[in-house]
Amino acid sequence: MPTPRFKAAVVQAEPVWLDVHASTDKAIGLIAQAARNGAGLIAFPETWIPGYPAWIWSGSPLWGMKFIPRYYENSIVVGDEPFTRLAKAAAEHGITAVVGASERDGGSLYMAQFIFGAQGEVIATRRKLKPTSVERGVFGEGDGSDLAVHEVEGIGRLGALNCWEHLQPLTKYAMYSMNEQVHVASWPSLAKSRYTYPLSDEASMRISQVYALEGGCYVLAATTMLGERGLDMFAEGNEERVHFLSGGSGGFSQIFAPDGRPVGTTLPPDVEGLVYGEIDLGVIPLVKSLQDPAGHYSRGDVTRLLFDPRPRTPVVRAPLTAGAGSSCDQAGVEWDIDEQRPPAEPAAEPLALPAVHRDASP
Repeated sequence: MPTPRFKAAVVQAEPVWLDVHASTDKAIGLIAQAARNGAGLIAFPETWIPGYPAWIWSGSPLWGMKFIPRYYENSIVVGDEPFTRLAKAAAEHGITAVVGASERDGGSLYMAQFIFGAQGEVIATRRKLKPTSVERGVFGEGDGSDLAVHEVEGIGRLGALNCWEHLQPLTKYAMYSMNEQVHVASWPSLAKSRYTYPLSDEASMRISQVYALEGGCYVLAATTMLGERGLDMFAEGNEERVHFLSGGSGGFSQIFAPDGRPVGTTLPPDVEGLVYGEIDLGVIPLVKSLQDPAGHYSRGDVTRLLFDPRPRTPVVRAPLTAGAGSSCDQAGVEWDIDEQRPPAEPAAEPLALPAVHRDASP
């Protein structure tokens, strides 16, 4: 089988804030545009549908509560109409799409990345393992099943993480251990912040660049723009908030090669569009010959990672087995809760990863 070579597209655009249907329309337009320009893969920013909740950084928690009901109603449920439309768009245009979205499940929200194949199949629905800082006031957590790399025809071994998941060393190492070749790094809008350098565009792109060099993989770093409509909504004319929320730009999308080099096109931070780059998986073996962090360049006898990829649900229903002559109230509980515990010792062999851990059929 020949080594895959293809063009990738990375989104740098503003969503239609807090509007799931209009944002989905715009996402489908970008999917079509990328396919027309010959891309086989398109990467979207973090929670691009219905937009990253910028209010959590720009005001008090009490002030921001007014956005919650609308944000909840405009988050995607796996299998709903917007979700299905995105899958159909990927199929119609023959392109693999990694879409960042707020996922609604029951009464909770999660920072999700939906991966749709070029035939419209749902490859994965993953959630950010640990929302960052004030994000935890809006979103819940993922679990070990959200760390996975998927073999995708014509693309290679594809994985994805959100934002500061790229600053969690063990999370990154788990991804590297699965021989990731193409990685989508989904970011919100970024700022040249005078307040906190780690939130800046420079820091975020360096983090993405290090992931490429460290993991020996291509990294598609997708960023959101926060233009006038978003500023009107989340800054409300407050000059300090406007500055903190990037002043009406925020887009710094870029592609990095497995040796860490920036490749492909770029756009000014206040210009919407798609960033394109050529992906050639044939360069990865050369890079990995120098260092493979989970292979020949590791020291498993000194440091090892215990990685439990099993899904964790908040409710596990225990079967009840009634003894002879006893009532249900008196029945003993026979329940092997080891299924909900990590192994006492690291497994000798890697654990098999499910391709999709939730019912994600459109």
